[in-house]
Amino acid sequence: MTPKKSSPLPTSRLMTDHAYAALVDRLRSGALPSGAFLSMPVLVEQLDLPMASVREAVKRAESAGLVQILPKRGLMVMDAGPATTRECLELRAMFDCEGARLLIERAEQVDLGSLREAHETLRDAARGDMAPELTRRAVETDLSLHNALGAGNTSALAERLYRENRNRIAVIQNTRPFLANRIVSAMEEHLQIIAALEARDTTATLDAIRSHLRSTLQWWGIPA
Repeated sequence: MTPKKSSPLPTSRLMTDHAYAALVDRLRSGALPSGAFLSMPVLVEQLDLPMASVREAVKRAESAGLVQILPKRGLMVMDAGPATTRECLELRAMFDCEGARLLIERAEQVDLGSLREAHETLRDAARGDMAPELTRRAVETDLSLHNALGAGNTSALAERLYRENRNRIAVIQNTRPFLANRIVSAMEEHLQIIAALEARDTTATLDAIRSHLRSTLQWWGIPA
């Protein structure tokens, strides 16, 4: 008996996925900043995709906490105020701690050498002249370690929640670009986490992650 071939996803589903990816890309890049209001026709024009697909993408983005739908008006990009910032950063730290614990427990191989080198290079560059591209590099380097820690959480649900929270943090980061002194201190905090991971010291790793959380909250002006 010839096995049935799996049916391709309906075109509408593929278009919705495409619209959602395009919307998230604009949110993460800062093209749609925190608090921005858009009508649906304007968003459709910006994404250059069908209205039906964009509507479904917006619904998905709302369920991920990225936007708020305003009935008969349009949508508003998520608030990046102190309360939201604290919630998102604390959630990331929880995922990072559990991911790190599991990475150490399972003795998984992570390219910590490359991570350490990238962090040291950026830290040293930020101690000199603040070149325009350093802010972009800081976001990418910062994300590289958090992604490595988050990868320790291998369940599909954890991966989805971590990805959604990562997108929310990207919106938050766009409201306050990295300054040179914060790049230096953030990279040094990350290097402490990397050193603890290299030593496979769970206690030291979790302590370093929590210390990084406190410092990040303080930098954002949020009492730790």
